[in-house]
Amino acid sequence: MSNASLRSIHIHPLKSVRGHAPREAAVEPWGLAGDRRWVLIDASGKVVTQRQHPRLALTSAETPDDDGLRMSAPGRAPLTVPVPRPAGTTTTVNIFGDKVEAVLADDAAHTWWSAHLEADVRLLHLDAPATRRPIDPEYAKPGETVSFADGYPLLLTTLSSLDALNSLIAQGDHADEGPLPMNRFRPNVVVDGTAPWAEDDWSRIAIGSVTFRITKKSGRCVVTTTDQSTSERGKEPLRTLARHRRFGDQLCFGTNLVPETTGTVRIGDAVTILG
Repeated sequence: MSNASLRSIHIHPLKSVRGHAPREAAVEPWGLAGDRRWVLIDASGKVVTQRQHPRLALTSAETPDDDGLRMSAPGRAPLTVPVPRPAGTTTTVNIFGDKVEAVLADDAAHTWWSAHLEADVRLLHLDAPATRRPIDPEYAKPGETVSFADGYPLLLTTLSSLDALNSLIAQGDHADEGPLPMNRFRPNVVVDGTAPWAEDDWSRIAIGSVTFRITKKSGRCVVTTTDQSTSERGKEPLRTLARHRRFGDQLCFGTNLVPETTGTVRIGDAVTILG
């Protein structure tokens, strides 16, 4: 394992849309700095993702500075909105059953997104990730929190496991859909230099000087079947994961991390297996 290293870093400022791949990122207790701090909700307050709107794959969100979000989509003029300033009023976001308080963005953002998705949606910002959303207590220690990620602060994948999965897809009924790129899985950190599926057995790792606890394998959903460049859906990888990577009632690829320490991770950092 001495050759394992960090191949890439991925930050998605707005949940379920394209993000960016910096060369380094600060690790905060609730995830990479700036990752999934914004979210869209529908009229009932439920989180909106590619599950309901695969067209989100075609949109991008970046944070050009620490005080705003720049959004762009095909056929629409880009829009930048400032981070909303809390004024004592928050709105409840229902994210997979968790009730999380967040702050509404400017009305211009709601208009922009509603027009793009042809649905009544609103944009919100998580102003206090340190306190707003606890991690599932079955896998968390007291006080551990997460932003608007699906459930855990970071998602790790490995290139060797993707290669192994693509080999299995090539042998299946939908071989024409492969090979799949890593962006189908929307990870935060991608590791190179490991054996396929080695991450299944890890309990603690270090990336550079930052240590992480492994909580559980990542159960995958229909978003992984969405081509991130066209928004079209297929059968893979869920068909192949169902045959080869079923754990209980979940189809798994990648593993979830909780930071034990904070610091900065950089492309090329050594990845050390601690347990």
